[in-house]
Amino acid sequence: MQEAAPILLFDGVCNLCHEAVHFILAHERAPTLRFASLQSTVGQQLLRDYHLPPDYADSLVLIEGHRAYTLTTGALRLTRYLKYPYALGRLGLVLPACLRDPFYHWVARHRYQWFGKKEQCLLPTPALRARFLDA
Repeated sequence: MQEAAPILLFDGVCNLCHEAVHFILAHERAPTLRFASLQSTVGQQLLRDYHLPPDYADSLVLIEGHRAYTLTTGALRLTRYLKYPYALGRLGLVLPACLRDPFYHWVARHRYQWFGKKEQCLLPTPALRARFLDA
């Protein structure tokens, strides 16, 4: 049985998150990842399925297999789907999360102030629509 494609849940109104999704799409080794905003119906259902609160917006959520990864663990695991040299980011997993996550929390706390917000979620191009679960 083939394992489901990994899913990245992202904050659909965050400009930084939008840019991160565009970066991922441009630097993926293969078109493997699927995407949904945290605020979408699909995103909300996945948050419930993985026992995360419905108002969760503190982090991206990477769903691989039957597990959901958040904060730096999710971000660093995500790099395995990217081309070199970005794939080397997963080496950061050797550091304990207690050392990595405070920086992630700090950026997450200030992301709207620094990068702004959108009024609506990312709208994928027709060519990418099939990769977005909420399109």
